[in-house]
Amino acid sequence: MTRRRFFAPSEAFDFRTKHVSLAADEARHLREVLRLKPGDRVSVFDGVGNEYSAVVEKTMRDSAVLEIGERIDPVSLESPLNLTLAVALLKGDKFDLVVQKTTELGVTAIVPVMTKFADVRLQDPTDAAKRVTRWQRISLEAAKQSGRAALPNISAPLMFSSLLARASDENPLRVMFAERDGQSISDLPTNLPSQMVTILIGSEGGWAPEEIEAASKHGWKIVTLGGRILRAETAAIAITALMQHKYGDLR
Repeated sequence: MTRRRFFAPSEAFDFRTKHVSLAADEARHLREVLRLKPGDRVSVFDGVGNEYSAVVEKTMRDSAVLEIGERIDPVSLESPLNLTLAVALLKGDKFDLVVQKTTELGVTAIVPVMTKFADVRLQDPTDAAKRVTRWQRISLEAAKQSGRAALPNISAPLMFSSLLARASDENPLRVMFAERDGQSISDLPTNLPSQMVTILIGSEGGWAPEEIEAASKHGWKIVTLGGRILRAETAAIAITALMQHKYGDLR
């Protein structure tokens, strides 16, 4: 039988009473979509890698209470690669697609980036917050579908310059994928000093020369894929898969 999985943040778990409360969206899915009732067996995960067997105890209009059982293995184990995907803001539902598919592929974090040629210009902090909330919801559904118990961290959009400064402090391997003047992906080191990698993907308009130069000065490796010209969302998904194959658990 397919495991019926629900999400609750860590703070919703009460291990003293062995109960966890589901928020409105998850509770409605349990009650109205799956039509589960008290006594039905499910599982619940906390978004940071832990999953538990559970039994439905009671359902209400906008919440549900589950009795927590034993800790169990998630359907899918996490990749050993701590992979941060930084990608330029894309218009329409293209960024939504990137979030969905790269969550399935096991990214650890997603960072939207405001670049010179980015397809989207944010109007204000409220606009940014709404987008992040939407991406978090898409990521949650992708994690549930793919069997992950850990959710990628999706940050607020960063300026390109802020990303370069921040990522330089965080991990040793940082890779910008550009349409020109880069080395082959096969030239990247075979072994990592740590299992942390940040990859950076541009918009449909590509990179400005000064952005490539700035990244190089900050220690980023510039990589150019051979073959066909890819759309930005295709590149983000394909490169995530390539990095999981090279350093992670995609075989």
